[in-house]
Amino acid sequence: MESKEGVDALFLYATEGILVVNANGEIIRTNPSAEKLFGYGEGELLNQKIEVLVPKSFSHKHTAVRENYTEQPKARHMGAGLELMGLKKDGTEFPVEISLSPYTSPQGRFVIAFIVDGTLRKQAEEKQKNYSTELEKQVKNRTLILEEAISELEKTKRDLRKALEKEKELNELKSRFVSMASHEFRTPLTTIMSSLSLVTKYGEINDAENQNKHVNKIKSSVINLTDILNDFLSVSKLEEGKIEFMPEDTNLMGFLGEIISQMESMCKDGQKILPFHSGNEMVNLDNKLMRNVLFNLISNAIKFSPEDSVIEVHALALNSSLKIAVKDKGIGISKEDQKHLFERFFRGHNATHIQGTGLGLNIVTKYAELMNGSIDFESEENKGTTFTIIISQ
Repeated sequence: MESKEGVDALFLYATEGILVVNANGEIIRTNPSAEKLFGYGEGELLNQKIEVLVPKSFSHKHTAVRENYTEQPKARHMGAGLELMGLKKDGTEFPVEISLSPYTSPQGRFVIAFIVDGTLRKQAEEKQKNYSTELEKQVKNRTLILEEAISELEKTKRDLRKALEKEKELNELKSRFVSMASHEFRTPLTTIMSSLSLVTKYGEINDAENQNKHVNKIKSSVINLTDILNDFLSVSKLEEGKIEFMPEDTNLMGFLGEIISQMESMCKDGQKILPFHSGNEMVNLDNKLMRNVLFNLISNAIKFSPEDSVIEVHALALNSSLKIAVKDKGIGISKEDQKHLFERFFRGHNATHIQGTGLGLNIVTKYAELMNGSIDFESEENKGTTFTIIISQ
């Protein structure tokens, strides 16, 4: 390998791109890997300025940087802490990693550039960064929600103690609340703990499929916990009169489309949410309150409907009123249960196996009242349910 033939072999067969540049910034030699990396044919880069491989947005600055380096050359890795980009023959830009090694010979001063395509590394870093950022965001959001929920629950507990002196029936309410909260929190928390253990186990044996399955279980359980906490927070805020009615001009189809898009990820296999609209395009609406109402009604339709079913959202906007109906073909509500449906903590006899707090429809009723509206429903057991909310405009 000390012979000229050995050195040439290293140059020709190196997997890294190698360029030799003279003091004028002209490329005097390239290896096949460099030509392939930048999309040039054999010999096409010879005698061209090195700036031909630099993106146009930086090429004017690169000349000055190169000239300064020529005055004080030293072996170094380019772009420490920076993101370097290369320019292919077809105009495509891509991330690169570059190391420079200057040398002097009787023919003058030269620089050898070793170049590696950083695309895969960049993609991996972005994926890891996005994943880490998303996890941190979720953990932060869940932590804030939990802290707020704990604070609100403590306040609710104090208020209940005071009200207990005036209303004896709150004894039963408190008992049911504690029982329900204990049960509804225990199930997802048990799932999370179990799946965390299995995620670690499958990670050790590089079983990505099973690892992703249990990560999805954790995500689902976190969503369930968030729904429960949101119900508790909504009840507390409604009781304290902290929720205000603030209508604004709203594009109805855009509003419905955004909600449906967000909720499609919650659907079971094969489920679809279809919107239908007639009447006025613009309505006067409290987006936050109506969003909470529709999230509750559509999520119920998803939970209580089978796979491969269709959930319909019908909107009729008139000058005097807005009517929105959520229709499913799920398990329905028995005649016996219908008269208790909007009571706090009530769960239908055929819904006890499906997770929920029994607070959602009670909250929806309160929100409808705040928006100068009302809510009604039609249902038949095993044939489906339609909830309709009507808001005066």
